[in-house]
Amino acid sequence: MSDSSQSATPSAATETKRRAMIEAEGLSKYFGSFAAVEDVSFKIHQGEVVAFLGPNGAGKSTTMKLLTGYLAPSAGVARIAGADMGTDRNAGSKVLGYLPENGPLYPDMTPRGLLNFFATARGLVGPRRRERIAQVVEQCALGGVMGKPIGKLSRGYCQRVGMAHVLLHEPDVLILDEPTAGLDPNQIHEVRQTIRRLGQNKTILLSTHILQEVDAMADRVLFINEGRLVFDGSVGELTQGKPLDQRFHELTAAG
Repeated sequence: MSDSSQSATPSAATETKRRAMIEAEGLSKYFGSFAAVEDVSFKIHQGEVVAFLGPNGAGKSTTMKLLTGYLAPSAGVARIAGADMGTDRNAGSKVLGYLPENGPLYPDMTPRGLLNFFATARGLVGPRRRERIAQVVEQCALGGVMGKPIGKLSRGYCQRVGMAHVLLHEPDVLILDEPTAGLDPNQIHEVRQTIRRLGQNKTILLSTHILQEVDAMADRVLFINEGRLVFDGSVGELTQGKPLDQRFHELTAAG
């Protein structure tokens, strides 16, 4: 059952002061008779860092693909910075950085070659191109591996390379699908630190099933179970003074 009675709804006055940068309106995705996502609606406003929480197979990755335009919805609308990702994906993509789980990186390329490739794709040229590559290399601490084949890099460095190319065009909105999956504790700490820094001036939706990520990075939590949104509110409202793992169990059992 839905936990909507515990959800937090921003006041109308608050919503008018902040621009909605990520919007899901009645999003549904069906594969045959299977509902991967069903009637999901929420808004994420400028400057929010929101954790998208739920068990494996709950619909997190599918929802993110709908939001970014990688999948077409069976019903509903996804918007990035007001742009309908079904009819005006190019406009939304200009302000969007998307890091999918296990995102494709070309193993035979070096980070230098990959960043130059994506800079070309994004239309970055001349001094601006060199400036942005230098900035993301510093931001993601890639200086020591720029000439190494990506296929020879650790999982942590591959995540940094992925983050660097996502940031290359200075997007206002970041959608990150399980960015710490498969990393060791030191690498997780580094990625979390990067996301905290980015969250100071960007809107971020961060998918995870790792409960510690919520406390570490999020201002707000969306919880999805069996394709439906069952909670939308602050971390404190989610926990209700209980351990996170207990609330996780309660919300998934209620689905």
